[in-house]
Amino acid sequence: MELMVFLPGMLLAYFPVKQYLRLRPARLAAVTVPLILLLCLAGEAARRFFHINILWLFFPAAAIMGSFYVHTLNVTRWKSVSVFLAVCGVFSCLGSAAVGISGETTPPFPPRTAALWFLMCCALTAASWYPAAHAARRLLEDDAFAATWYVFWILPPIFISLNLFIMPRNPGILEQGRLRLIYIFFSFLFLALLLLFYLLFYLMASGLNRNDRLRLENQFLSMQQARYDSLLATTRQIRQARHDLRHHFHVLQGFAAQGKCDSLTAYLEEAQGNIPAGDLGLCANAVVDSVAGYFVPLYKENGIPLSFVPDLPRDLPVPDTDLCSVLSNLLENAMEASLRTAPEKRSVRVSACLHSGNMVLLSVENNYDGEVREKNGVFLSSKRPGEGIGLQAVRHTAEKGGGYVRFHYGDGVFTANVMLRGGNHL
Repeated sequence: MELMVFLPGMLLAYFPVKQYLRLRPARLAAVTVPLILLLCLAGEAARRFFHINILWLFFPAAAIMGSFYVHTLNVTRWKSVSVFLAVCGVFSCLGSAAVGISGETTPPFPPRTAALWFLMCCALTAASWYPAAHAARRLLEDDAFAATWYVFWILPPIFISLNLFIMPRNPGILEQGRLRLIYIFFSFLFLALLLLFYLLFYLMASGLNRNDRLRLENQFLSMQQARYDSLLATTRQIRQARHDLRHHFHVLQGFAAQGKCDSLTAYLEEAQGNIPAGDLGLCANAVVDSVAGYFVPLYKENGIPLSFVPDLPRDLPVPDTDLCSVLSNLLENAMEASLRTAPEKRSVRVSACLHSGNMVLLSVENNYDGEVREKNGVFLSSKRPGEGIGLQAVRHTAEKGGGYVRFHYGDGVFTANVMLRGGNHL
């Protein structure tokens, strides 16, 4: 009966990630419930025939259910594993409290202790429905590459270890003095502390996510400002050129009337060089146009040939911040790689198009010198020890919306192909 707590545990774990399910809820329930019942029967058989303490059967059972949980979701492993461990940590505190209330200290527990633990877990699952289905879901949906997800998983194992450490080993020891009350107090204290840490993590991660969104928005606004300044300067040059055009015609007419063809040709070449080369519109989409308008002058300034062929409409199904983040990171990485490449080999080619009305396809190809450092499918930074942040951010942004990223390199050419999906792909 002790393993029956996986029923409310799995339900609570699925509350915040129901939009990422790979299976329909009815089909998922039809698989999950028999799996838990099978684990219960297997645990009872192991306890009876091999005399294994039921307490140690929780670990392989949790590993099986955790693996099942992770593989039924379309979400990053860090987040799915963290959610599952969070539920395990809370339920371990409730298990200690149930042991203290019943007074039975040595597994296997009597039916009343297992039933009490199961009922307490069900009550907590019902009470946690709203925060798990709303606050936790917003945190999981947030486009944060927050470092907090890499450390959050440490909290539940710590509290699970503490509950195992304080669990009495001798029968009847809780009946001595006030040990039973003290044990119950510490069990609920651990539960309160763990929930408090969860709340602090939520606030911290939400703050980091909000700052990350503001950073992307500020980056986009700065690109728009740079693009506006470039367009304004180009407009002024065009106005000046139009104003001077009639004077040029007078000079050209004079050279033609006098038959000075050499002077006329030289003057035409000089006047042609003064014509502004700025483009008033690189793309119909404002986001792509702003990003391109920001990077095109930088590429020219650094002597990097850039072929930019965007074929995107004004309105796109993907968020503007996602498009800005992906394209900016790819263009920045391509420019940094080109700066380390011999000038005669430098070349960057960018293309973008809308496919099937719901997918934005981006391709950035650049030449490079040297070698690309990769470890376990992760590209390492060429500027600092560790992983490259730009390409990892591109992968995260694409995959969190159901898209994908493919990186290819070889023969001195690095290619990044990105597919961004719209919001109605599920």
